[in-house]
Amino acid sequence: MSDRHATHVAFMTKAAQACSSANVLLELGDVDGAVNRAYYAMFDAARAALAVSGTGEFPDIVTRTHSQVIGDFGKHLVQSGLVSKDLGRLLNRAFEIRRVADYNGDSVEAGDARELVDKAEVFVAAMQAVVLAKENPEQSEQAPNTEVEKRMSRKRNQDLER
Repeated sequence: MSDRHATHVAFMTKAAQACSSANVLLELGDVDGAVNRAYYAMFDAARAALAVSGTGEFPDIVTRTHSQVIGDFGKHLVQSGLVSKDLGRLLNRAFEIRRVADYNGDSVEAGDARELVDKAEVFVAAMQAVVLAKENPEQSEQAPNTEVEKRMSRKRNQDLER
């Protein structure tokens, strides 16, 4: 197994665990903790997608700052069209909400935390699709985000109905 493969597998494993933890924390009423875990699920999933994206920046992916990873995500995955602009905006929004949860004296609203946890699951699934598409390009002729885009659209519609 190559280092690149081991790294993106480790990142996706961490992302899945962080999603699970976010849900548990939310059920326990720890909205700030849930937001933190939801953001880290997205952050690790983004790092996994970057690790397989072939940008040539793989050796740095483990040590890059949050801002660098988010910037690279936009540059290499969103601008290339591999992932949607909505997913890029979602990662940026999660970063901002996590900063409020972790560093401000106020807590995030429970509804906002629930929304972020739900969207983190969608984001992680989308990055898993990107990883699978990069690992098996011959099996992924269609865009990897078709189902994910449908889920994002349903979430947006649900949000509008609230």
